[in-house]
Amino acid sequence: MVREKDACWEYAEKLDGNKVRCKFCLRILNGGISRLKHHLSRLPSKGVNPCTKVRDDVTDRVRGIIASKEEVKETPSTKKHKIIEAKSLVNISQEKTLLSAEPVTPIARIFPPIGQAISLPENNQENAERNIALFFFENKIDFGVARSSSYHQMIEAVGKCGSGFVGPSPDTLKATWLERIKSEVSLQSKDVEKEWAMTGCTLIAETWTDNKLKALINFLVSSPSRTFFYKSVDASSYFKNLKCLSELFDSIIQDFGPENVVQVIVDNTLHCTGIVNHILQNYGSVFVSPCASQCLNAILDEFSKLDWVNRCILQAQSLSKFIYNNSSLLDLVKKFTGGQEIIKTGITKSVSHFLSLQCLLKYRSRLKLIFNSPELGANSAYTNKSQSVNCAGILDDNDFWRTAEECVAVSEPFLKVMREVSGGKPAVGFIYELLTRAKESIRTYYIMDEIKCKTFLDIVDKKWQNNLHSPLHSAAAFLNPAIQYNTEVKFLGSIKEDFFRVLEKLLPTPELRRDITTQILSYTRASGMFGCNLAKEAIDTVPPGIWWEQYGDAAPTLQRVAIKILSQVCSTFTFERHWSTFQQIHSEKRNKIDKETLLDIVYINYNLKLARYLASKPAEEDPLQLDDIDMTSEWVEEAENPSPTQWLDRFGSGLDGNDLNTRQFTAAIFGASDHHIFGL
Repeated sequence: MVREKDACWEYAEKLDGNKVRCKFCLRILNGGISRLKHHLSRLPSKGVNPCTKVRDDVTDRVRGIIASKEEVKETPSTKKHKIIEAKSLVNISQEKTLLSAEPVTPIARIFPPIGQAISLPENNQENAERNIALFFFENKIDFGVARSSSYHQMIEAVGKCGSGFVGPSPDTLKATWLERIKSEVSLQSKDVEKEWAMTGCTLIAETWTDNKLKALINFLVSSPSRTFFYKSVDASSYFKNLKCLSELFDSIIQDFGPENVVQVIVDNTLHCTGIVNHILQNYGSVFVSPCASQCLNAILDEFSKLDWVNRCILQAQSLSKFIYNNSSLLDLVKKFTGGQEIIKTGITKSVSHFLSLQCLLKYRSRLKLIFNSPELGANSAYTNKSQSVNCAGILDDNDFWRTAEECVAVSEPFLKVMREVSGGKPAVGFIYELLTRAKESIRTYYIMDEIKCKTFLDIVDKKWQNNLHSPLHSAAAFLNPAIQYNTEVKFLGSIKEDFFRVLEKLLPTPELRRDITTQILSYTRASGMFGCNLAKEAIDTVPPGIWWEQYGDAAPTLQRVAIKILSQVCSTFTFERHWSTFQQIHSEKRNKIDKETLLDIVYINYNLKLARYLASKPAEEDPLQLDDIDMTSEWVEEAENPSPTQWLDRFGSGLDGNDLNTRQFTAAIFGASDHHIFGL
């Protein structure tokens, strides 16, 4: 009866045993009123999921109650436990003193020396590096991890702890830190949700399929402040079942609130399932748009399939393959290029083709010098090879270089558009104009060649009309002041009808549309605040959504619509994804506990990567280019008789259905069937 007097019982319903039900979110908790307090406090602790529906005043009150009870006297058992811990630390330090008399290398700990002296680390720095390297090798960790900011933060934090630091155990990582960090990430997403009432949000569905009837869908939600990974769903059993897919998308849209969702971005795979019509028919204010990056990649893919373009790419690949499969030649090339690669790996195969052609053109003169250099001429292993003669012929072929220049000139405008619309920026207000400019660049380049001009424009128009065009893109262009007030823009008249259709969808009743015509005239004529000097100066310095927020008060209804439309993204993200992780999560061999743990890990992993990608990616870094070249790509790997020493060639592609480049370190070296991620 004493426990019933606790002030927090007014927020809970007591159930059988030691269970309670939260009155806000209706979640059932084991552990009684104590766990309920931590649930309501929303503090990332005690392994309790924070309540998502509790009022802020209740949270503040519960936190005060918890804080008032923190000062509890130590019990004898607690003191005894601390004494034991202190003794164990003394024993550890004594052991370290004994060990320091006879230092043992990390390799020696695993492989004891047999009658042969082993070179010992010269200093603490070398010893630390050796241990870190051994940790990477033993646990099959990709070397690229050493570039991550969290890796460096970990090293720095451990260094500050001193020599007595003992790392967390597997149970501590799984039971304590997994739940705590997941709660921290979840709280960040809750803060972002507050802006949805003004800006709305975009629901993104990323699809991955393979040749074994596997279909995974990742759901993300994006708004101007952040993009968050929401969940991963295995839709393999019902991917072609419209009813089941519709129920899945209904549940996701309801989770975020139909009034908050402005658009749903789906890829070409989902476009063919009928889910688009279902969303449009059942959610009057929600738009469905294709992924702009995927459609632009499809345009580049069609470019690369043209006979003369494909021939140029194959010639360039024969050159790069010869260089990258001969180590001494590669060393010589890097000597001439200052250590730089002569090819690049992009986020897709088609992007890689055109980025690599750009790179080869950049080092054209240096490559010619290399193949005519005394160093290469003195090496009979190369001068007598037919491949070497073939490469030298390609380098001296002016027609090849002219074709490469033409390929780069045609593709670069579309790569530029792809850069602008990728990476989480609210770019929906620019996609229409950017594509129009890219088409104009083709007309300008082929002003004397109507046949080639028509060939490329037909490809662009077909993909744009069939896959990319959306009324939302047209409306966003009309509402973008940088386009509306640009006298050089000629397409405003052609997109006006789409703009009106979008207005009717977002303002479905006459009451909502009252005075909208006057407001549109005020905007298009730059009347009042729209035409003030501050507004004019801000057009090129702030995003269009923010511009409307600051200068659109004279047209309140149109302002609300404009902010919601112009705050949306039009693409998924371009950073490297390892779909093999999601495959393992949804494996039928896993039990429920394993899957829940893995889903939590992926939720944290994906959101940390998203946050760091957006926060730390340098402005000058190309979002279409990956950090490392793909050693299994067509630009490196020789299809016939690969050298057994090229161990990186065994890295496999992580995407059988989509062609985002990735390298599965573990699967390639140790075999996918024997490996389980995160030790589960």
